[in-house]
Amino acid sequence: MKQIDTVIFDLGGVLIDWNPEYVYLNEFNGNREKMQWFFNNVCTMDWNENQDAGYPIAKATEERVAMFPEYEDLIRMYYGRWEEMLGDAISGTVDILKKMIASKKYKVVALTNWSNETFPIALKRFEFLQWFEGIVVSGDEKTRKPFKDIYITTLNRYNITAENAIFIDDNIRNIQAANTLGINGIQFKNPEQLISELKTFNINI
Repeated sequence: MKQIDTVIFDLGGVLIDWNPEYVYLNEFNGNREKMQWFFNNVCTMDWNENQDAGYPIAKATEERVAMFPEYEDLIRMYYGRWEEMLGDAISGTVDILKKMIASKKYKVVALTNWSNETFPIALKRFEFLQWFEGIVVSGDEKTRKPFKDIYITTLNRYNITAENAIFIDDNIRNIQAANTLGINGIQFKNPEQLISELKTFNINI
């Protein structure tokens, strides 16, 4: 059994619910097919992740409008109404985080793909973000998961030994990247599944 002394949490999709559908489904009058086409072709996940890596939101927006002028209003809505895409805390995972920190057995940090321009909004809204020993925000680092530099930054900044750490993320791509550096991983699906998988590392919540 590996001796785990550090737990690294992703934020969006693990502790915080974020979904652009909260804005766009209504704009597309409930038509999921049209909405998905827009996400696949205009305001794509790759485009969003570029801002997560520190690209300026205003510049990214103007460039996208120039590419798709017929969708200008919908494109400007992406960051203009970004706060409405931010849902509630995922309470079951917040409870796990709270218990983990209260046990004082683990170093607990966060590693998130998040624009440094929008992250302050989350910091104000979610008190539990103050509980971490530290948070590595991709927008501040000018790189993002799954690129190895951001994992190495996290390990070095908080004096973490990869083999003694667990990384929890909802994206399997990010887990696999962590694994290549020797970091243990759990792909998050729901709080109950996380509690069960933590037990395999002798972490009982």
